[in-house]
Amino acid sequence: MTSETYIDFCFVRPEAGDFSAEIDELLKNTFAKKRLNWFLEKKSIDGAEMVIAELKGMSDWSSEEETIQFIEENAGDKFWEYLQGYKMFIYPVKRGCNSCGTH
Repeated sequence: MTSETYIDFCFVRPEAGDFSAEIDELLKNTFAKKRLNWFLEKKSIDGAEMVIAELKGMSDWSSEEETIQFIEENAGDKFWEYLQGYKMFIYPVKRGCNSCGTH
């Protein structure tokens, strides 16, 4: 089953430079075989770097729980060290219209 997938991650670390590039690499490694695209927004605040990663695309996950399980199994240590929060929405594609699934 294919699902529309929307995930937002918030990554934070002490300011050291090139954080966006490191997050991009972490996402490439974690989601290498998924049809997801992402946009990164970097901010610096009080000696810390923050990167907001907005992922979207199609995936084979049918629920948020499946997505979390995939991330837990595939993300590396740096991903977990930097991750401060996330939000996700997984919308399985239904046959017919989205309201009833039959028309």
